[in-house]
Amino acid sequence: QVQLVESGGGLVQPGGSLRLSCAASGSIFSINGMGWYRQAPGKQRELVATVTSGGTTTYADSVKGRFTISRNNGKNTVYLQMNGLKPEDTAVYYCNADGLVTPFRVFGSWGQGTQVTVSS
Repeated sequence: QVQLVESGGGLVQPGGSLRLSCAASGSIFSINGMGWYRQAPGKQRELVATVTSGGTTTYADSVKGRFTISRNNGKNTVYLQMNGLKPEDTAVYYCNADGLVTPFRVFGSWGQGTQVTVSS
């Protein structure tokens, strides 16, 4: 089993910043992709940003230029630096990771989610 634990959510005013962290633990052989998704009330979960083990990143158009995803492979941790936050960024943010628990067994895990609220 691979567990993902997120931290760093909270309440912030429009234009403010937050940094989310997600640490993976458990029986991990290797991690391929790590990423952040979000789900606002009444909406489907959507991709925010992903990063591969080699450092290649992708972003949703709505967050490009404002959010930055990064990872520390040695610590099995992924981060999301969020700047210029807008009320429409309000959502529960989920961490996701996929990889191998053995050379022949894959895993895909989700974190429990952390609330981000952008409001004055």
